[in-house]
Amino acid sequence: MAEALAVTSAEFDQVAQDYRAQHAHSTGVSVEALDYFASYKIEYLKTLWHARGRQPRVLLDFGAGIGNALAPMHEAFPEADIIALDVSRASLDLVDAQAIPRVRTLAYDGLQIPLADGSVDCIFIACVFHHIPAEHHVALLRELRRVLRRDGALVLFEHNPLNPLTRLAVARCEFDRDAVLIGAGEMRRRLKAGGFAAVERRFCLFFPPVLALLRPLERLLGWLPLGAQYHLVGT
Repeated sequence: MAEALAVTSAEFDQVAQDYRAQHAHSTGVSVEALDYFASYKIEYLKTLWHARGRQPRVLLDFGAGIGNALAPMHEAFPEADIIALDVSRASLDLVDAQAIPRVRTLAYDGLQIPLADGSVDCIFIACVFHHIPAEHHVALLRELRRVLRRDGALVLFEHNPLNPLTRLAVARCEFDRDAVLIGAGEMRRRLKAGGFAAVERRFCLFFPPVLALLRPLERLLGWLPLGAQYHLVGT
């Protein structure tokens, strides 16, 4: 596993500077529109914690990359400490350059997360696991479960392989050339095998940025397995 993750780290070190441009090309939207996808996810995260009646004190952005989600995350949870974790030091250097308040970066070896047991309230994961070899998912999910507080939550977004536009975008993306998309049902089984219970599953991102006004309809469509992505919540 260490060798495979070393390759992944090197690949993302190489594309760190050009990540947003490559992502925009593969999805067919402007670089600025990419912020729509990050804000969408953080808006859901904020709604989730509002429903829980409290705010997280420590958030972990697992596979934070160059930090697309970090500014909206800080805006949503201004009193929380945020840890940006990634195997790519070059990507984290770009996060540090943004100087987002209350964000600290943490590089790791892809095997063990250098945090204490039960030290974070919320783990946020945005389209990371399709870059990790499937045979290592359960062990890594157990490691994530270890650092999560007992009353915390893991929120995981992944590409939906049932959506043809998603498959096209992944096929066009240079840094996704080795990606293996994971079905929502299979990812849910892996979460449970990793020690998470009551895993909720919903499909999302039915509307592109140009149709953002239709986003309120998505809460009625979460059961429909045609969204560009899906999200799982494990506790």
